[in-house]
Amino acid sequence: MTAAGTVPFPVRPAAVIILAAGAGTRMKSRKPKILHEIGGISMIGHALAAARALDPKVLVAVVRHERDLVAEHIAAMDPSAVIVDQDNVPGTGRAVQAALESLPDTLTGTVVVTYGDVPLLTTALLAELVEVHSTDRNAVTVLTAVLDNATGYGRILRAGDGTVLGIREHKDADAAERDIREINSGIYAFDAAVLRAALGRVTADNSQGEMYLTDVLSIARNDGGRVAAVVTGDRWQVEGANDRVQLAALGVEHNRRTVTAWMRAGVTVIDPASTWIDSTVRLAEDVTILPGSQLHGSCTVARDAVVGPDCTLTDVQIGEGAEVTRTHGSGARIGVHAHVGPFTYLRPGTDLGADGRIGAFYETKNVTIGRGSKLSHLGYAGDAEIGEDTNIGCGNITANYDGENKHRTIIGSGVRTGSNTVFVAPVVVGNGAYSGAGTVIRKDVPAGALSVNASGQRTMEGWTLAKRPDSVSARHARSVSAGSTDPNSSRIQSFIEEGTHE
Repeated sequence: MTAAGTVPFPVRPAAVIILAAGAGTRMKSRKPKILHEIGGISMIGHALAAARALDPKVLVAVVRHERDLVAEHIAAMDPSAVIVDQDNVPGTGRAVQAALESLPDTLTGTVVVTYGDVPLLTTALLAELVEVHSTDRNAVTVLTAVLDNATGYGRILRAGDGTVLGIREHKDADAAERDIREINSGIYAFDAAVLRAALGRVTADNSQGEMYLTDVLSIARNDGGRVAAVVTGDRWQVEGANDRVQLAALGVEHNRRTVTAWMRAGVTVIDPASTWIDSTVRLAEDVTILPGSQLHGSCTVARDAVVGPDCTLTDVQIGEGAEVTRTHGSGARIGVHAHVGPFTYLRPGTDLGADGRIGAFYETKNVTIGRGSKLSHLGYAGDAEIGEDTNIGCGNITANYDGENKHRTIIGSGVRTGSNTVFVAPVVVGNGAYSGAGTVIRKDVPAGALSVNASGQRTMEGWTLAKRPDSVSARHARSVSAGSTDPNSSRIQSFIEEGTHE
């Protein structure tokens, strides 16, 4: 679950800078790394939401790789965000410097630096970082975590008084320093003046030819500033995703937290491990989610509704007390106490009224179904309007497409249709009308009328033996002709004789 709006934290930062310029080559994707999703929201979307909820005076995103695509996405997620381009000088130090150059020289206060690929970072942890930084009057405050295996991470070097001496990259650390388990997350709170002055002294004179943001810490300390750390016990909040393996791990953890939060809010989830719920989904108390269910997009589920097992729903609204079983659906609305499934396909525009039913092996699209109406099994309803208390028989379909255009079918209230009825649109069936089994309705049916295709049954005896003499069917037909005692023969004969007496 994500909080809507901003939170009244004690200290409001002057700016939050989100670094989103990296290429993310290890993701091996045409899509920019930060646009990959977790819980239905892009990684940069999670970062923007966490930062915006701090209520900074300005929020800046620094972009470079796939600039236009990333900038467009950021603008859609947070229209107030300032988008800044990083130039050809590589490094996090240069990215932050470019962001500062877009802001007024008079900017004072706390500047937070974070990343577009840390989707589990929360506003609450950022707020703690800002508050400690402000309360302790630090020049720099770094967010750190303690890991069992710190291989690959920069290590935090501390002085005897607990302040931070500096950060040693893993490749540069000696054996004793590599035993340190406290690592640098790369997320900081800076005093704006300290940051601006220090970046002016950071160079790219190193083996990588990059401007390192970490150099600001040693510069600030040498200038007499206090450099400190806030340690989080929740390592997931500072984990980034550099490849698909890490992305999947973060996705699993994000989903675990989301599902846990909903259970604490009064939702019954029978099997959390097989249940996936996007950040954007909304659930009421006493909803039950059965195993193998996935809720995506803007799904909403009202009180006492039951979803699952084995449902995949996107942007579906489910009414109070409704039941949805083994259903794939998107862009649909399911009314109060309605039933859907099993093995149902709800396409966009499906609107099922209260107490209605769409049953097994049914597909619906752009159809409105009134209160108490039932489409129970084996059919298709598309581009249609169905009234109240109507029962659509087994195998009914609306033939809505003529090869070039779609047409609508209107079926009234209280209608009863026989099995395998076909409605050739455009056609209107009046209230209270009936259709016989196998009817093809090509013309409007008045209210209260019965529509049938009056074609008599034609039986051609001996056809199988004449036309399919070598078939299995012919063999069985011959056994009857020869007076076989096959039990099927006697049952058929008894049926014929009973019909003859009626």
